Amino acid sequence: MTEITWEEPFCGEGNSCFRIGTDSDGNAYIAVAGQEDTYLTDTREALATLIRDIKAGKADHLLP
Repeated sequence: MTEITWEEPFCGEGNSCFRIGTDSDGNAYIAVAGQEDTYLTDTREALATLIRDIKAGKADHLLP
């Protein structure tokens, strides 16, 4: 089984907390805090692209 190193949770208002993790094989993981056994995974490069795109405002249409 792959060992995932999880970062501290990133929390918004209420209970919306997410965790980002990585492993030694170059994979990245995103999970709801407390539900780390159910995660989305991709490469670290894909995670970096997602973070850059969010910071650039490409997901702003999802905000209220």
